[in-house]
Amino acid sequence: MKVVIAIDSLKGSLSSLEAGKAIAEGILKADSHTEIEISPLADGGEGTVEALTTGMGGNIESIFVTGPLKENVLCQYGIVKDTAIIEMASAAGITLLEKKQRNPLYTTTYGVGEMIKDAIKKGCRRFIIGIGGSATNDGGIGMLQALGYGFLNKEKKQVSYGAIGLSELEEITTENVVPELKECRFYIACDVTNPLCGEKGSSAVFGPQKGADKQMIADMDKWMERYAKLAKKAVPNADSTYPGTGAAGGLGFAFLTFTNAVLQSGIDMVLQETNLEEKIKTAHVVVTGEGRLDEQTAMGKAPIGVARLAKKHGKMVIGFAGSVTKDAVLCNENGMDAYFPILRSVVTLEEAMEKERAKQNMTDTAEQVFRLLFAKMN
Repeated sequence: MKVVIAIDSLKGSLSSLEAGKAIAEGILKADSHTEIEISPLADGGEGTVEALTTGMGGNIESIFVTGPLKENVLCQYGIVKDTAIIEMASAAGITLLEKKQRNPLYTTTYGVGEMIKDAIKKGCRRFIIGIGGSATNDGGIGMLQALGYGFLNKEKKQVSYGAIGLSELEEITTENVVPELKECRFYIACDVTNPLCGEKGSSAVFGPQKGADKQMIADMDKWMERYAKLAKKAVPNADSTYPGTGAAGGLGFAFLTFTNAVLQSGIDMVLQETNLEEKIKTAHVVVTGEGRLDEQTAMGKAPIGVARLAKKHGKMVIGFAGSVTKDAVLCNENGMDAYFPILRSVVTLEEAMEKERAKQNMTDTAEQVFRLLFAKMN
């Protein structure tokens, strides 16, 4: 029997690869002759760099860049041949800030541009970038400034970092852009469809969680509209209404307008890059899951992407999770034949998330499930 394992990370506990290895150990205890292939999984958010880089045999790079409040932060990104794999949140993420520090007027995406520039210097011309979890609402101008674009004020100087810089913006220039940028292709993992401006735009929908009050939201939306008009003068095909341009505080708009980029579903991108469908074709059973299976999982998160792909080829799908909710039954309707929580006893959340305990629970649960499966097949 061949089993393909593609499980998302159990955030705060096990990485995708660690969870996959724990499941494999349990399966082999049930039948040591089982052929197993582990394919790291992510959805374009946290864990994507590790999952794709390890899954594709690449290397992790570490560099210091400008953080969301202009402080130095240590970031990691992956390189696989000529492809760079980047999570914008590692340079401009909301988790880098304490709640009292959140203020989109001043948080910047500059560090994201520094990561891209570093990867370009190292020979990368293809980029896979996850843009979830941002602390910013600067329309991506910080990133573009780092890449050499001029976002100038009345004095012909670069505008301030953060959304406040949009209020100062008078002119966009391109003469100092990194020359190699025109050779680069960007694949942006984006699972939101919000436009740049308006009641469903980046400021109104995502501003509050980034520290914006009502007045700030109104101001930022007005500045975004003006930015969009100036961008259209510089790039005539700029479209601030395109679905996803409001992602990551307008970073989606920056990529689509000023680079050679496409927005794609995060899970679809990861499944494609890891060549999971080809692996599934030769499998008998596919294993997936994540930290918690619930209604949100069934709405199209990574495990359901795997399940649907497996069902396309008529494969059995088994799910494992740290915990499951009552709504997780919807996963059965979306491709999972059966799913199992891995908790083995009554413990606190902190205890359940301890790495070694989670590994052992995953291994033990997988072993018992596959003992039953093998017994049924014999």
